Amino acid sequence: MDPTLLSILVFALLFVLLAAGMPIGFAMGLSAFTGMALLIDLNAALALLGQTAYETGITYNLSVVPMFLLMGFIAGGAGLSEGLYRACNAWLGHRRGGLALATIGACGAFAAICGSSLATAATMCQIALPEMRRHGYDDRLATGAIAAGGTIGILIPPSVLMVLYGLLTETSISRLFLAGMLPGLLTVVVFMITISITMRINPALGPRGPRVALRQRVTVLRDVWGTVALFLLVIGGIYTGIFSPTEAASVGAIGALALAVINRRFSRGLLLGSLIDTVKTTAMIFTILIGAILLNNFLILAAIPNLVSDWITTLPLGPTAILVVILLLYVVLGCALDSLAMVLLTIPIFFPIIKELGYDPVWFGIIVVMVVELGLITPPIGMNVFVIKGIAGNVPLERIFAGVAPFVVAQVVLITILVIFPEIALWLPSTMGR
Repeated sequence: MDPTLLSILVFALLFVLLAAGMPIGFAMGLSAFTGMALLIDLNAALALLGQTAYETGITYNLSVVPMFLLMGFIAGGAGLSEGLYRACNAWLGHRRGGLALATIGACGAFAAICGSSLATAATMCQIALPEMRRHGYDDRLATGAIAAGGTIGILIPPSVLMVLYGLLTETSISRLFLAGMLPGLLTVVVFMITISITMRINPALGPRGPRVALRQRVTVLRDVWGTVALFLLVIGGIYTGIFSPTEAASVGAIGALALAVINRRFSRGLLLGSLIDTVKTTAMIFTILIGAILLNNFLILAAIPNLVSDWITTLPLGPTAILVVILLLYVVLGCALDSLAMVLLTIPIFFPIIKELGYDPVWFGIIVVMVVELGLITPPIGMNVFVIKGIAGNVPLERIFAGVAPFVVAQVVLITILVIFPEIALWLPSTMGR
């Protein structure tokens, strides 16, 4: 069978399996296995399946994933997220839409110790949504701010998605982490501006809260020292070269455990629950990763990356226009695929094109993360929206999507800014020693 036609049939099988409800990791793996068996033979497909699963599972650099996940789960159980929200609320709660502003601020701060958008959204939803409802906030603003704020979890380091991008493209994970800092802070600011504009248009969405005395605002900052210390320990260690990212993840997990003890929140239940959540999430990520690697290997054997690369590079377009085409393809894929699967599937195809066009791999990694952020809040997949829906079960999906609409516009503006001014992402890594 012609390899190109076979590839089309394999992708058709993939989407049929996804529509039938099969988990995406297994759907990609089964589609790739079927394609391999038809393209080469059954024995080669079986051998590649076993080898890929084994080599992925024993890859040392991938140990950074469960360690950062463990750090985030322990930090959430240690009460750091509640302290961040209280501090942000004390400083911003008296403004119009202040609790939504505080939610964005707390999401940005919690992202500094949690590498997952879904975990950030779920954690902050449990803390912020009841408080906003108690103060009479419209569900659209409340759920929209939490869903959008949760996306920051994969942009401000540490970020599991950046780790996987770095491993796939052999790009420095340390530089990727540093490159995400300023775009992450810019995202927090732009999302807050978005809330302020929304409140000017419709003040009824979120009333002002009581003004907190300056002395209390200063006092409540004591609740955030643990987060700041943990972030400085992990990212500071990477920046100064004391730790590799893998070592920093392990140190961060121990640091989060120490904070749980200091905050008197440590218990056997907290440790066991964090370990179980880490195992579950790691198993999910590795299953998707193995499936994506299998599918990528099949596509390479079928010469699909070369065909796509030749097609895109021969378009009568300049480098910027080709970049825009790639980003638009990401936006379309984000409406149909899980964010992790989307990155694992597309990077082997698009990254060689980006290198050939002369774009910086670190900068493109941040652009990809920001486009993935967009996919987390756009229909019909919008994983962050479904996380919020799962916690706030009585809020209709269409109402949550209506709430995130202003943030979708803001995210498009942010991506445009970063495309025009790549120095925003590249300045901080340039200060890091070789």
